[in-house]
Amino acid sequence: MLAGKGFKKVFNVAGGIKAWHAKTAIGPQDLGMDLFSGKEEPLDVLKVAYSLEQGLYEFYITMEEEAKNEKVKDLFAKLSDIEVKHQMSIYTAYNDISDEELSKDEFEKMVEIKALEGGLTTREYLDLFTPDLNSETEVISLAMSIEAQALDLYQRVSSKIENPQSKDIINQIANEEKAHLSSLGKLLDNL
Repeated sequence: MLAGKGFKKVFNVAGGIKAWHAKTAIGPQDLGMDLFSGKEEPLDVLKVAYSLEQGLYEFYITMEEEAKNEKVKDLFAKLSDIEVKHQMSIYTAYNDISDEELSKDEFEKMVEIKALEGGLTTREYLDLFTPDLNSETEVISLAMSIEAQALDLYQRVSSKIENPQSKDIINQIANEEKAHLSSLGKLLDNL
């Protein structure tokens, strides 16, 4: 079916998913779902999404300060810049649909940081993946893991959200996470 839809690399895993022994998504199925009630209006969704981006931005900044390798420091700086750009698109989207335009400072005061993208805390990600923070490959792999967890979270939240506009926003953010993963994959290929 997938090959018929144009996918080039399709594998049939004998024994199905139960026979899969490689990496899989981590955590319980409801991981991060407590960040969303399902009843959020579009503005509420954008505030939560912004807070998750802010958490990841602060994580990358902290890791940049702790890294000893200059290439890795530069990589963490690039990753934090990506999060700033994503935050700006969320902030802009908020003002586009809000009745009242807020300054970035006013908007940030309304946002509460609860966790990183994907629903885990900084410590939980580091404990789970135990990356070598002096290896560019492992740093990108960690970033890809976080973005994959975020994509998974947004896709699960999409099925929970009742408001159609809120669901559309969640799906747009999920598509941005796919783009982030693609960019990180290209960055990894260029190492």
